[in-house]
Amino acid sequence: MQRPKVEPEIYKGYSVWGHAILQDGGYAAGGTIMRAGKLVEGSGVLGTFETDEGARLAGLEWCRAWIDSHG
Repeated sequence: MQRPKVEPEIYKGYSVWGHAILQDGGYAAGGTIMRAGKLVEGSGVLGTFETDEGARLAGLEWCRAWIDSHG
C-alpha cells in the first residue's frame, strides 16, 4: 500500500512539516521550518508517539510555536 504524499502546511509565510519517524514501539516526532526553499530551523526529536499522525501533529505544533516566538 502506497502512502499519500505529505504536503507542507503554510503558516505565516513559512512552509512547515511535521515528521513521524518509525521507531521500536512508536514514532519519533520532528518538525522542519522552511522559507523560500531554504531551511530555517529543524526541531530534532520532540518525543515518541503511538501513531504517525500524533507524531506529525506534534511536529507541526512545534513549528507554529517556534515561528510565533521568533516572529
